[in-house]
Amino acid sequence: MNTPVKVGFLGPKGTFSQVAVMKYFGSTFELLDCTTIDDVFLKVEDGSINFGVVPVENSTEGAVNNTQDCFIDSEVRIVGEEVVPIEHNLMFSATADTENFNAIASHKQSLAQCRKWLQENYPAVRFIECTSNAEAARLAKNDASIGAIASELAASIYGLEIKKHNIQDQYHNRTRFLVLSKFKAAPTGNDKTSVLIYTENKPGALFRILEPFEKLQINLTKIETRPSKNQAWAYVFFIDFEGHTEDTQVQGLFKRLDTCTAEIKILGSYPISHS
Repeated sequence: MNTPVKVGFLGPKGTFSQVAVMKYFGSTFELLDCTTIDDVFLKVEDGSINFGVVPVENSTEGAVNNTQDCFIDSEVRIVGEEVVPIEHNLMFSATADTENFNAIASHKQSLAQCRKWLQENYPAVRFIECTSNAEAARLAKNDASIGAIASELAASIYGLEIKKHNIQDQYHNRTRFLVLSKFKAAPTGNDKTSVLIYTENKPGALFRILEPFEKLQINLTKIETRPSKNQAWAYVFFIDFEGHTEDTQVQGLFKRLDTCTAEIKILGSYPISHS
């Protein structure tokens, strides 16, 4: 009898992270909802789960710093990515008076993504920040005086009724999720590589990093900066670029980068999402 694949995600059930899991893995997996992003990383590392799924960036709100920081200390690999359209919905319990309620609950990022709509429609309503949209949905389920902003999946799981669909201010709103594992992903011919690059604190450090990409005509798709945690005012660059570590051109890139960086940490090469 085959053991089911165990996939961990940022819970509770009903989050967009679960939507990403379902979109990437289909239906043949065993779900484990984790309380924090750090917990997802730890469970992949200790082998409690086969894969983890974590958010890394949103198209309107930017990078998820917690995920980036976890990569600094973790040895897990990125083996895939999934991009999920973020469609926010206002929902209530079946017994709620949707014209007379006390508060709207959601994750702070979701509240920010619906800021304009909320100001136009509910300028005087109190907002409750929750650890996740699913937690907000669970709160609304247990308190008819509170509405929640969450996904259709959350409404289904917690038995809520959607009063208004798609209330996000930006309809191109997307969140990119990373699939984590302890193993490497084989090249497909249409891949992306993620790395961490540490530099010496000297003038021109960023230029020296970027120059090899230009020389080799490798498409750099993302660059972010975070504190390195090693010393005050030292930073690490998170970089995504097209190609796989087994590609000859990418191996040439690493040889050039070795001469102008303090350390390179390869986070993984994986198929590019077409979502």
